[in-house]
Amino acid sequence: MDYLVGIDLGSTNLKAIVYDADGHTMAQASRPTQRFHPDSGHPKWAVWQPQQIWDGVCQSLQEAIGQLDDRSRIRGVAVTGMGMDGLPLDREGRWLYPFISWHCPRTEPQYHWWLERFGAEEQFAVGGNQIWVFNTALRLRWMAENHPEILERTHKWVLIEDFINQRLCGALATDYSMASTTLLFDQRRRQWSEDFLQRSEIDGRLLCDPQPSGTVLGTVHRAATEATGLPTGTPVVLGGHDYLCGALPTGVFRPGVLGDVTGTWEMVVAALDEPVLSPEVLQMGILVDSHVARGRWAAMGATVAADQLEWFRREYGQPEMQQAAERGGVDWDYLMQAAEASTIGAGGCLFLPHMSGSHCPVVDHRSSGTFVGLRNTTSKGDMLRAIIEGLDYQFLQVIQGIERGLKVPTDRIVAIGGAVNNRFWMQNKADVVGTAIEVPEIDEAVVMGAAVLAGIGVGIYADESEAYDRVYRPGCIYEPDAQRHAWYRDRFAVFSQLYPALREIHHQLNAATATV
Repeated sequence: MDYLVGIDLGSTNLKAIVYDADGHTMAQASRPTQRFHPDSGHPKWAVWQPQQIWDGVCQSLQEAIGQLDDRSRIRGVAVTGMGMDGLPLDREGRWLYPFISWHCPRTEPQYHWWLERFGAEEQFAVGGNQIWVFNTALRLRWMAENHPEILERTHKWVLIEDFINQRLCGALATDYSMASTTLLFDQRRRQWSEDFLQRSEIDGRLLCDPQPSGTVLGTVHRAATEATGLPTGTPVVLGGHDYLCGALPTGVFRPGVLGDVTGTWEMVVAALDEPVLSPEVLQMGILVDSHVARGRWAAMGATVAADQLEWFRREYGQPEMQQAAERGGVDWDYLMQAAEASTIGAGGCLFLPHMSGSHCPVVDHRSSGTFVGLRNTTSKGDMLRAIIEGLDYQFLQVIQGIERGLKVPTDRIVAIGGAVNNRFWMQNKADVVGTAIEVPEIDEAVVMGAAVLAGIGVGIYADESEAYDRVYRPGCIYEPDAQRHAWYRDRFAVFSQLYPALREIHHQLNAATATV
């Protein structure tokens, strides 16, 4: 029996999971990811300490591998995780500065400089990026402006996944999906953009060579064996960006398959035959990355989702918390019972889910969340159901934007993430969209995707399709109710009028400042 190891560098946890070649979990462990604020003069600045990241990975691997009957069956290991965050290494492989976390606001000036120098349209036309304040190139600019002496000693600027690979086998490289997050990658040529490097005054020699996911980088060396428990000589394979690794075991690399990853944020992912880098796609807030599946690209639209439910729970869910404490169960169970008891349409209440602004397919950070249709008969259950229905209308808007802007059909929707445990939400989503939603029985799709890439790299699987056929596990399928879908289709037309009607009001409210 062959084993494959996936490592996930998440913002909350550092995970190591061992799978067999058919996708069954054999062992797993995790350690918390710790965010630090070491500069008292800049309390909002945030970093990941390299030693804590490496130690957490080592401890997770040791614990997971220690559960195996025979660690010699491990055939390969690959790393996935967050994008953008990197650090400088010298020629001896020593880090010279911590990882600047994506939570850190320090690169705001560089963000504005980049927008003025390149502009959103040119950036997207080359790299497929929506420019964010935490993109990698902006950290390099910050370092050049604030610590040029560190860059003078830097051999390579290494993204966080590539740092772990370097610690495991000594090799320095990055994959196409991670390179896509830097602002410096040419999506069509799949090479670093010489033009962007020159105009940004970033030395291209600092960047690791981009290679396809699934490329064997090297093998685990003896020092890494002592630290992690991985057998010496185990192949280390290039993984990729977390949400794209999650697309492999769920089939979101095939035409017509749409991935829905819902947690605090909701990410809607579709695979592409070629990069579509049009102004229309840019304006909808969609980004285009190189996929971890070879010869493929991916489009992703993201919106804030469960964070808005958590707001409602925090502000209005104290009675349900008390019920759970007295009667047992979880407070969400009681809250969802109230939402489900509300009638379809939430008693005439609509919710515009823009509590953190609007991100896709309308980009407007000055928009705000809104309840419309409140009456003196509106219940708490009505309001909670209105939030869920509003989130599902928003999901439908993203799907329509991807279909329209990228000419991508939606034949199947496969959902993963924390929201799949909420059966009422998932059924309502299917009813609103009018398409069946599949929730596969897959343990940690992102980590499994990394393990799949390890398996492709060492030849256990011929390609992504063979791997998918072996590891995919059908689970629950939420079929849309035809009558409810017809009702929601009509109400969606009303929902679609909310943002245009309230746009100027929200802009005025956000521009106003208290003068009392």
